[in-house]
Amino acid sequence: MRGNAMRRAAAVLMLALAATACGPGESSVTAKRSLRIGVKADQPGLGLLDPKTGRYSGFDVDVATYVAGKLGVPPERITFKTTPSSTREKALAAGTVDMIFASYSITPRRKTQVTFGGPYYVAHQDTLVRADDRTITNVRDLAGKRICAVSGSNSWKRVTEERAVKATPVEMATYSGCIAALAAGRIDALSTDDLILAGYAAGTRTRVINAPFTDEKYGVGLRKGDLAGCEAVNRALTAMYQDGTAARLLERWFGHSGLKINPYVPQFEGCS
Repeated sequence: MRGNAMRRAAAVLMLALAATACGPGESSVTAKRSLRIGVKADQPGLGLLDPKTGRYSGFDVDVATYVAGKLGVPPERITFKTTPSSTREKALAAGTVDMIFASYSITPRRKTQVTFGGPYYVAHQDTLVRADDRTITNVRDLAGKRICAVSGSNSWKRVTEERAVKATPVEMATYSGCIAALAAGRIDALSTDDLILAGYAAGTRTRVINAPFTDEKYGVGLRKGDLAGCEAVNRALTAMYQDGTAARLLERWFGHSGLKINPYVPQFEGCS
């Protein structure tokens, strides 16, 4: 009897492990005929929702569509879902989305919760200020200034913690909230990835100071453990750069911004 009980316990354990692991089975994106993809809704040039049409547009959206196609999922079977920075890990864990393309920087902490494909682009953190503000020329000039702190984002911490600049974080739920606060004079600067800033600068009375100070590796967020999905995503991203699609998309969305665009495939992090 005791032996039978031990065997039953072992079987239950194996089933539990199988249910939580993501491989080439049903829980992997490689096995899905349709995909729910998390994107941003308020980042011009990367992920922007048109409230009139309900459609999303931007570099992240186009890259997601390309990768999904390589996984065998055409555009008509993709559902894009707004996924703010503060909910990305929860959305993947809960299965609300299957993948995330949302200016999602790969970090050691996030890698404990998410499997990342890519990166599909390496951006650089810079700073956005009002167009007439000449007092801020580099990250050190943010000392004593009010900077935007978006919920779920690490960008402001790279200023106040990693570089020990004594700026005052002002919490906002979204980047669009930061832009409104900057225009109204409630904050002095927004420091985050240059691709994000370039999109906002194009349509507002703001400017990027062009003083980058980090590398931000944009990864494809997958449910933790989906190694088969990660490997398939990396193959798709390699093809995207090799066939010229990446260069065309970067030029389309950011060619006007003055930023130096890198058209070469980034070095992948490895699937884990």
